[in-house]
Amino acid sequence: MKLSILDQVPVLSGAMSRDAILSTLELAEMAERFGFTRYWVAEHHDMKRFACPAPDILLGLIGSRTKKIRIGAGAVLLPHYRPYNITERYNVLATLYPKRVDVGIGRAPGGSAEATIALSGNFLENVKKISADIDELVAFFQQTFTKDHLYANVAPTPIPNFSPDLWLLGTSEKSAKLAAEKGMSYAFGHFMTEQDGPAIVDGYRKRYNGKVIIAVSVICAPTSEAARKLAERADIENKKFKEKHISKATSKAVRDRDRSKGDVSTEGLTAKYILGNPEQVHKQLQSLQKIYQADEIMILTNTPDYESRKNSYRLIAQACL
Repeated sequence: MKLSILDQVPVLSGAMSRDAILSTLELAEMAERFGFTRYWVAEHHDMKRFACPAPDILLGLIGSRTKKIRIGAGAVLLPHYRPYNITERYNVLATLYPKRVDVGIGRAPGGSAEATIALSGNFLENVKKISADIDELVAFFQQTFTKDHLYANVAPTPIPNFSPDLWLLGTSEKSAKLAAEKGMSYAFGHFMTEQDGPAIVDGYRKRYNGKVIIAVSVICAPTSEAARKLAERADIENKKFKEKHISKATSKAVRDRDRSKGDVSTEGLTAKYILGNPEQVHKQLQSLQKIYQADEIMILTNTPDYESRKNSYRLIAQACL
């Protein structure tokens, strides 16, 4: 089974942003030692819960501390940027770390409406151009503009010997269809959606037989009871954080949203999380891989503290890799 890690660089209870970043660097080194295939970091803006608004900067540090594990963004939120700028940044990484760099493309805002406006102006208009922007991004990476194109003589230097691998991230039939149309590998966020994931992925494969990663939340501990308690504590800490940092108006909107969906209780966690001891987690991951026919499973683990997070990944690796 191929397993990878998705890291949101969480600022856990009692920690500072620096602690979160240092923990990520330590976890990436551990991930390589234990045989994980790739290590992706997420992009968020003006979200005190997460400490990485610039994945490429953090990936530069991760790459310097590792030797073979693939590193990448999960995701580059493309509507915020011009494709040329992204190509330059990830070409630098691919030059430093040949055959190791992934660029996962997403179209979520990754932050509040105000942060989104500050970052890229009219985000919704930019989202409408995502298909054309992906084409432009691919053309820059592969240097395939026609001779009469405006960018024919524009080089996103440095040009690496091996271009990054491109992935499209998503949680819907729309994203799966777009990935297939573009001939891109597809990473499906199982942990982020209530939609019929296996059907979405099957539809992608019927259009284009590319590689598929399934991203899932997992908490593993020595016993199933310990894993459940970690999930409960993580849920409590998350609610405390919302109460502390979200305005009253926004909090009401969040509560109304959660009420309409069913609040995130322990029962909800068992639906969205894989929880258990190493043997249980191994069986559940195997089942998930079989259901999706996935090439790879990408694991997101956010526990209440960094030590239990590292231990969860360690136990998973020992059971599965």
